[in-house]
Amino acid sequence: MTSQPYDANTTATLQRCYAEARRHSDANTCIVFLYIGAEQSGIAVGVGPAPDLLRLWPLGSERTAREFFKTTPPTPLAMEHAIQVVEDVVMPLRPDIPGQASLFGEGSLLREIALLAGVGTEEPTRLTLEAMERLFNRLSAVVEGSPAAHQGLPESNSFAAGLLILREFMHHMQFAHLEIVHAP
Repeated sequence: MTSQPYDANTTATLQRCYAEARRHSDANTCIVFLYIGAEQSGIAVGVGPAPDLLRLWPLGSERTAREFFKTTPPTPLAMEHAIQVVEDVVMPLRPDIPGQASLFGEGSLLREIALLAGVGTEEPTRLTLEAMERLFNRLSAVVEGSPAAHQGLPESNSFAAGLLILREFMHHMQFAHLEIVHAP
């Protein structure tokens, strides 16, 4: 899978959310806005009021769940396969991410992840890599056979796929935290 042509709706969402994230950051700080949609994900990167770079890729929470997870919860093999595919898409983005950039995101999926990771709901919400990794470990326990209810997680493959995309992005792009903002 490679970057897709820009979808007008996703591009507009990325630009709008980037502008909102910019309001929550220092003027000279490079920001990366991560969007995880149902069918497509992307990033907007920049220092100014508008992003300097937009990248979209064909991995979204519902699409990834539909394409890779045939059972609920996914099997360990299906999860490993999905991880490999997401890594293959995310890793080439590394040169697009300047050092010392701040990561922002928006949306109900990210707010749900933060809530389940034990992060407060104030605006903006800061989800650390460590808290997200602990949540991903709980998902891994579900994949290995622990009931989702025992781990306090939804029985949703799209949730699992969204968390997987977020984890691989934060981990491989080496972000220590994600600021979740509310974009109008």
